[in-house]
Amino acid sequence: MKAQLEAIIYAAETPITLEQMIGLVKEAVVAEGVADDAEIKSRVRLGVEELVGEYGGPDHGIEIRQVAGGYRMSTKPEQHEVVRAFAKSLKPPIRLSLPALETLAVIAYKQPVTVPEINEIRGVDSGGVIGTLLDRKLITTGGRKQVIGRPILYKTTKEFLMRFGLKDVNELPSMEEFEKLVAESFQGELIPADTSSQSEAGPPAQGPEANAEQEAATGVPQEEKAG
Repeated sequence: MKAQLEAIIYAAETPITLEQMIGLVKEAVVAEGVADDAEIKSRVRLGVEELVGEYGGPDHGIEIRQVAGGYRMSTKPEQHEVVRAFAKSLKPPIRLSLPALETLAVIAYKQPVTVPEINEIRGVDSGGVIGTLLDRKLITTGGRKQVIGRPILYKTTKEFLMRFGLKDVNELPSMEEFEKLVAESFQGELIPADTSSQSEAGPPAQGPEANAEQEAATGVPQEEKAG
């Protein structure tokens, strides 16, 4: 039961009351042979108090505090500085447009895949969003397809796995579940589609990476075009 209480307090976004916890773990307590409501409440309160005491020890950087009539986990005051330093080191949230998310889904499930193949699946040009996904390190190149023109193949990255909490691509859920996962992962970080195309396309790219993207889209190596 105590492990359940710990998990509940950890997961709660706002302070959770003793009564709420009792309602959530009551079945587990009853299964232990306790039927009296007063005894159930006493056991839950004791479990919470034990957790408060354990987290209050010097070996823990967080504590369980009573806040606004409930309980919640928070960083101990003496650890605030290191937590602030960590927060400052974090990368800014990834902002993606819906076209970029659609393209990412195609790559995730069809990888390794070329830009022409992505365009055929989506029904629109995906060249601009490919650059965005490369910049965000959500995808990377994976060699070239052994067909005429040898277009570049794209696949997902370790950053992609970390973002979606996956061990490897074999853990990808169904397409429907993946769409829900994407919506939850990038909630509040979506760029409206009508303003994204210009920012994603940006100025004409130059250099080796631009040549690689052009090769992928046209299927013709740049050195051959130049010649």
